[in-house]
Amino acid sequence: MAAAALRVGVIGGSIAGCAAAVAGFRAGADVTVYERSDGELQDRGFGIVIPPPLHEDLVSAGYLDAAMPTAPVAYRAWVTRQPGGRSAREFARQDAAVTPCNWGLLWRSLRGNVGGARYLRGRPVTAVRQEPDGRAVIRTADGEERYDIVVGADGHRSPTRQVLAPGLCPTPAGYLVWRGTIPLSALAGHPRELELLREAWVTVGFRGGHGIFYLIPAGHRDGARARGTGGQVIAYAVYGRPPAPGTDAGAHVRTIAEEHFPDSWADIVARGEHLAMACHPVADVQVPRAARSPLLLAGDAAGVTRPHTASGAVKALQDALCLERALRESASPARALERYADERTAAGARLMELGRRLGHAQVEATPDWAAMGQAEVDAWCRVTLAGTRHYLYGELR
Repeated sequence: MAAAALRVGVIGGSIAGCAAAVAGFRAGADVTVYERSDGELQDRGFGIVIPPPLHEDLVSAGYLDAAMPTAPVAYRAWVTRQPGGRSAREFARQDAAVTPCNWGLLWRSLRGNVGGARYLRGRPVTAVRQEPDGRAVIRTADGEERYDIVVGADGHRSPTRQVLAPGLCPTPAGYLVWRGTIPLSALAGHPRELELLREAWVTVGFRGGHGIFYLIPAGHRDGARARGTGGQVIAYAVYGRPPAPGTDAGAHVRTIAEEHFPDSWADIVARGEHLAMACHPVADVQVPRAARSPLLLAGDAAGVTRPHTASGAVKALQDALCLERALRESASPARALERYADERTAAGARLMELGRRLGHAQVEATPDWAAMGQAEVDAWCRVTLAGTRHYLYGELR
């Protein structure tokens, strides 16, 4: 398709929106991004994990800069408390290479590669509608603009999703995830844990949940507190049951760590001031169809999977690569969106199902981690994955 005259409007300027803008620009379209926030988004410093092959593809395709800092590791280590004690026991290790990065640095890299696309900050979209001629209209406080394609990249509460799938709402999982980053100084006095995190990402298992820990590059706002630490911070995600009403989120995640983690990992969570922390309910949702010309959904707007799959940013980046291919190789915008919908709707549905299975196995019906070894973990993973493959689980022995 000759995309030079194609006008693409992108609602949302976060990771999914910037990635979609890069896709449209690389395919030759005239792209405009509408970001509701008038501030800088790169201050969100949470950790993101990307499959190494996807990271390589994004760098070679010009979506990400080769110089963007990452913290790749080759293994996944499984840790729990020693039976009858509080010390740590590493009970399994798997080949599971990942490329962790910082949300803010990833966004900054994508934002820098949108090329000639217009990025309108502080421009919330108030309405989207389809015109009789097949184009779409984006309305803001400044007026209306018509586009051949409108990409809804407006997050997990996407208003654009309601245009394509009215009334569709997320399904709660019944448990929470606490995400945060901690200065590397929290590892002072824990040389074994520091050595482990230098080569692996770590799962700490306990009855009723688990925690994930890995190193990421420090963001721009963390620079001063990351000096002398190799420019890295600790990222974590802890899954567990909701606290009693009125309980402080930060206090509760420390309580979970104290009650269930080995002493060393509990101390890491408890130490110092968190650089960032957020707590939110786990839920999932998937649209029946990810696109219907002239509207397309990308990232969390198209579907939210439980974060056990580590697929939020990954899915948005894969959406963008698919969009670029579809625009380049299709005879019309409508055909491009059909092709996109065929591929990405199926991928989203598979991820949602896998996220539910992983959540059930790792939170709702956790095994007795303390009684497990390498063979038991590999067998448990095979049963949980049930024939599917996922980059977080690497090659099982």
